[in-house]
Formats: sequence, C-alpha cells, structure tokens
Amino acid sequence: MDIVVDTSVIIAVIADEPERESLVKVTKGADLLAPLSVHWELGNAFSAMFRRQRIDLASALKAVDIYRRIPIRFVEVELKASLEIAAELGIYAYDAYLIRCALKYRAPLLSLDDALIDSAQRLGATVVEVTG
Repeated sequence: MDIVVDTSVIIAVIADEPERESLVKVTKGADLLAPLSVHWELGNAFSAMFRRQRIDLASALKAVDIYRRIPIRFVEVELKASLEIAAELGIYAYDAYLIRCALKYRAPLLSLDDALIDSAQRLGATVVEVTG
C-alpha cells in the first residue's frame, strides 16, 4: 500500500517526537510517496528552526542523515492541477502538492497538520489517522 507523507511526519520521525512510534507503526510495510517539494520543504523547516534557535547545524545534519535512510519515492505532480487545488481551497501550494499527490496516486495522506488533513478531506482524499 502507498502512503503519501508530508514534512510534519518526516520531522516527527527524525526528531524522535512523541508521535514517532505511531507513525512508524502506521507506515510499516507501506511504500512512502511524496511530491518532490517535500524534500525542499524539509530544508526550509530546518532553516526556520535555526532562526528560532531550536536546532543547531550539527543536529540538523544528523537529522538529514536519518531522513536520507527513509525510503521515500519522490513523485511528480502537475503544477496546474496543484494550483487549481490551492485556489479552490485557499491553501499554500506546498499543501496542494501533497493533496494532488494523494489524489493522483490514490494513496492516503499521512500528516500531523490538521489544516492539511481537513483540506485533503474536503477534496475527497483519504487520510490516515494517527493517535499518540
């Protein structure tokens, strides 16, 4: 089974956040998918953590090493279709890419972002629920 993962899921796993165990359990045996944007969004998340002094460079680089071991298949999503989703729902393109990915590949979306989950469900995408 394919599961689309977003940056919140990846960060929770590599940063050993409280949801980590549940996320690993839910994705065990699944093929993980993500739009190409997730790779760059992860870098942006780390740079935001630098600005807030929540992480240092050594810790971020260690987290990136862990991230690189996660078997994620990065896939293309159509920019036009994603922009249509963004306009319809009034959301950022990064979230629209994830929703488009879930719809295109008929795969449930796994996220810790409640607003993204709500938006995905509004368009009929399936989501994976994670409990702490």
